[in-house]
Amino acid sequence: MGTPELLWTPSPERLERATLTRYQGWLEETRGLRFNSYADLWRWSVDDLEGFWSTICEFFDVRFEVPARRVLGRREMPGAEWFPGARVSFAEHVFRGKRDPDVAIRHASELHDPGEWTWGELRRETARIAAGLRALGVTSGDRVVAYMPNIPETVAAFLACASIGAIWSSAAPEFGTRSVIDRFAQVEPKVLLAIDGYRYGGKDFDRRGIVHDIAAEIPSLERVATLGYLDGSGWEDGFLQDGELSFAALPFDHPLWVLYSSGTTGLPKPIVHGQGGILIEHLKELNLQLDAQPGDRVFWFTTTGWMMWNFLVGVLLTEASVVLFDGNPGYPDMHVLWDLAERTRMTCFGTSAAFIAGCMKQGVEPARGRDLSALQSVGSTGSPLSPEGFRWVYDQLGGETWLFSTSGGTDVCTAFVGGVPTLPVYLGELQGRALGAAVESWDTEGIPHVNEVGELVITEPMPSMPIGFWADDDGSRYRESYFDTYPGVWRHGDWIVITDRGTAVIHGRSDSTINRGGVRMGTSEIYRAVLAVPEVLEALVVDVPGRAGSDQGWMPLFVVLRDGEELTDQLIAQIKRRIREDCSPRHVPDEIRRIAQVPRTLSGKVLEIPVKRILMGTPPDQAASRESLANPEALDYFVELSEAGA
Repeated sequence: MGTPELLWTPSPERLERATLTRYQGWLEETRGLRFNSYADLWRWSVDDLEGFWSTICEFFDVRFEVPARRVLGRREMPGAEWFPGARVSFAEHVFRGKRDPDVAIRHASELHDPGEWTWGELRRETARIAAGLRALGVTSGDRVVAYMPNIPETVAAFLACASIGAIWSSAAPEFGTRSVIDRFAQVEPKVLLAIDGYRYGGKDFDRRGIVHDIAAEIPSLERVATLGYLDGSGWEDGFLQDGELSFAALPFDHPLWVLYSSGTTGLPKPIVHGQGGILIEHLKELNLQLDAQPGDRVFWFTTTGWMMWNFLVGVLLTEASVVLFDGNPGYPDMHVLWDLAERTRMTCFGTSAAFIAGCMKQGVEPARGRDLSALQSVGSTGSPLSPEGFRWVYDQLGGETWLFSTSGGTDVCTAFVGGVPTLPVYLGELQGRALGAAVESWDTEGIPHVNEVGELVITEPMPSMPIGFWADDDGSRYRESYFDTYPGVWRHGDWIVITDRGTAVIHGRSDSTINRGGVRMGTSEIYRAVLAVPEVLEALVVDVPGRAGSDQGWMPLFVVLRDGEELTDQLIAQIKRRIREDCSPRHVPDEIRRIAQVPRTLSGKVLEIPVKRILMGTPPDQAASRESLANPEALDYFVELSEAGA
C-alpha cells in the first residue's frame, strides 16, 4: 500500500505533555523498559499482558481495597480471569482527588438553559440518590434501570448505583415501549428511574404513559422514581435522602452495568461489564489514547442508549471535565453543536462520521464567525470516517487539530483501534491499535496479514471484554457471538486493514460485505464513492442472493438525494461511473433507486442486514425490531418493494 497524505503531526509541545509520553518515561525509570516507537510499546503491551496491566494499575494508582493474587488468573478466551481476589470501586476512583469547587460537568439541552455542575454538586447529588436507592431497598447486585436523557442527574444516578454495587442499565427516552421492555425485562430490575418527558427537535414528548406501560410489563420492578425533567420539578418528593457518599469495595468482576446490542434482529444481547475491567480499561484509554488532560473539556454527542455515553462518563476518571448535550444535533440546524463548542470552550469535540458527513453535505463552516480557539481535537466513531471527512475537518478547523477516528464497540465499551496522541494522522486512516488490544487482520484461513482486508480479530483477552451476557448461564450465547469462527479468538465482525506502518482502515461489517465474482468489498468503500457525488446525501447498498436470475444475485443501491434533485439517467450514470472507477466494475449496482431516508438504529448505524433480509422475503417483524430504529417508517419502502416481488 502506498503512504496516503500526511494531515497532522503532533507538535513538540503536544508530544512533551502527552500522558502517553509521561507513561513511557515512567516505564523506563521504574521498569527499565525503553521503547523506540509506539509500535514497540504496543507489541510489549499485548505480549506481556500481566506486565502491561500491572503498570497501568500502578501508574494510575488504582486503589484495591483487597489486592489481587495476580494480574491474570486464566488467560484463555472466553473465560479470562483478571485480578482474581481483588476488590475495587469504580465510583471511588471517579471522585477521589477532585476538589469540590472545580467544574465536573458542563451541560446544555433544548429544554433548559446551559449550566455547570461542580464536583461538590455532583458528589452531593450522587450521595442523595444513593441514599434514596438504599431507602428503597437497593443493595449490591440489584439492578437499577434508567429511562433518562444525557443530563447531569443521569450521571449522578449511575455513580450512585456504582457506589452501592447496584448494576446500572439505561435506555434513551426516544426508545419506544417495546424496545425498552425488551432490554430491561431481561435483567429483572428492582427500581426504574424515569423522566416525565423530554424535548427533541423543538417538540415536547410526554413519556409518563410509556413509563407506566414499561413498569406494568416488568414484574420484578418494586418502585418507579420519576424526575420531572420536562416540567422542571426535579426528583419526586421523598426520593432523595440525606447521607454521606460511601463506596462499597466490590469484586473486580462485579457487574458495573449492562449494555445492549442494537437489537435490530431478535432480543438485544445484554452485555455485562465488570467494575474493575471497565475501570482500568477507561483509565488506560482516556488518559493514554484520548489524552484527556487537566483543564480539558471533553464532549461526545451521544444518548444514554449508546455505549459512548458510558465512555464519556468514564472521562470523569481523568483530570478533565465533560460536556453533555441533550437534544437534536441538527435542530434548528447543523450549527447547534459547533455553537456549543464555542460557548463551553470545548477542547475535544466527539461526534460520529455521519454527523461530519452531514456537515459536509450542508456546507457547514464551523469556524466561520465562531471562536473555536480552545478546540484541540476532534474524535469520530460509529462508522468509518471517509477520507473526504478527514479532509473536511482539516480544511475547516485547521492543520493543528488532532483528528482521531476510532473503532471499538458496545461489546468492550472502548476503542481498540484509534487515537494515539504521539503519532501522525494520515488521510483516511486510524492512527494505531490501542495499547493492550491485540488486534489483527486475518485471512479466511486464520492467518494474520498486513496491507490486506481481513477479519478484525482480537487474539488476547482485554479486561473490558464482557464477563458474560445476562442470564446466559452456560455461556453459549456469548461464545456463539464472538468465538465460533476462530475458537479461542475474538472475531469482532468488521473488515479491517492493518498497514505495515501500524495504521488501520475499517471497511465496514464483515457480515454485510459484498462479494461479486470473487471480489469482496466493504460497503463503506462503496458509500465513499457514492457520497462523493454532490447530489447524494445518503446511501444504502445490499447484495440479495438468488435474484434476477443471476448467480451473483441482485445488488440494488438506494440513495437519498438533496432537495430539488432528481434521479435522472444522467445522475445514475454518474453514480455508476464513480463506483466503477473508485471501487471495481463488479460492484456497479444492478439498479439504483431513490428513497426518502436510510433506516438507522438509534445509535445511527445503517441497517444493511435487516434490509437485505426483508428483500429476501423474511417477514419484517422478524428482520428488524422497529422500536430499535431511529426512523422505523424508513423500512416501509423496503417492505413494499419485497411484497411487490422486485
